[in-house]
Amino acid sequence: MNEKIAGWLQNGPLLLDGGIGSQLRLAGLRGGESADLWNLTFPDEVQRIHTRFVAAGSGVVLTNSFGANRLRLACYGAADQAVRVNRRAAQIARAAAGRDALVFGSIGPSGTGPANGEEARREWRGAFAEQAQALADAGVDGLVVETMTDPSELYEAVAAAKTTALPVAACMTFGTGKESGRTIGGVVPEDAVRVMLDAGADIVGANCGAGTRGFLSLCRRFRAACDRPIWMKPSAGLPRRVGDRLFYDASAEGFAADAAELAEAGAAFVGGCCGVTPAFIRELRKLLDRRRDSFCPS
Repeated sequence: MNEKIAGWLQNGPLLLDGGIGSQLRLAGLRGGESADLWNLTFPDEVQRIHTRFVAAGSGVVLTNSFGANRLRLACYGAADQAVRVNRRAAQIARAAAGRDALVFGSIGPSGTGPANGEEARREWRGAFAEQAQALADAGVDGLVVETMTDPSELYEAVAAAKTTALPVAACMTFGTGKESGRTIGGVVPEDAVRVMLDAGADIVGANCGAGTRGFLSLCRRFRAACDRPIWMKPSAGLPRRVGDRLFYDASAEGFAADAAELAEAGAAFVGGCCGVTPAFIRELRKLLDRRRDSFCPS
C-alpha cells in the first residue's frame, strides 16, 4: 500500500463527505448552471457546504470540481477558466478542511461521450492532465476520478492524475436491479479493477448509483479482486422531482447503517454521493466510532 495512504488509514476507515452537487442545488444552483463555476461566483456558499461536512465528521472532503475539465466547461463558454476554477475549488476546500480533514480533488467525466479514435483520447488526456495539475498545484492531498462508466475514459483520467505523483482513487458507477454489478456499458467490477490498476490507481472503488443497494456486493467483489484500499461512496437513492426540487427518500439512519456495513466488508474510504447531506454523514460518523474496535483491534 502507498505509504501516505497507509498513514491516513492507521486508525481505521476514513469517512468521506456527501453530495456537493445536491447541496449546491439546495443552495440555489439551477438546472443548466455550472456547479463548478460557483467556485468563482459564490465561493462562500461552496465553503459553507464543505464546512458543514467537516463539522459532521468527514475526514475527507472532495473539491467542487467534478465537471471542471476544459471540455465540459466549454459548454458554459468557460474552457479557458479550467485552471482557475480548479485552483479555486482546492483553495476553498482546503480553507474549510483546515487540519481536520484531507482534501481530494474531484475529477469527473469529460462530458463528451465515447472517444472516437486516438485524437479524441488525446483530447481527454490533455483536459484531465490540466485539471489534475491545477488541483495538485493548489495543494490537494489526493485526487479521485469518479462516476466513470467508460473504461477508456477512466484509464485516461487516472493515468493523467497519476502524473501529479499524488495518491489517486478511481471509481466507476454501477447499476442496480437487472444491471446490478455492471456499468451502463456492461463493465463488471473485476474488469474495472484491472483497468484502474493498469492506469496506476492507488485506491479503487465505486460511487453514485441508485443508493446503497448492491454496494455491499460491489465492495466484496472489489476486495476479492485486489489488495488496494477500497473507496465506496453510494448515493442516497434515486431522486424524485417535486416542482423544481429533487428529493431523496432514504433516511440518514438507514443510509448510515448500510454504509457502516461497507466499512466492515473492507472499505477503507466510506461516504456518500448524490442526496447525502451532513446529517447522513453525522449518523455514519456515530456508527463508525461505535464499531472502531472491529476495524482497529488492539
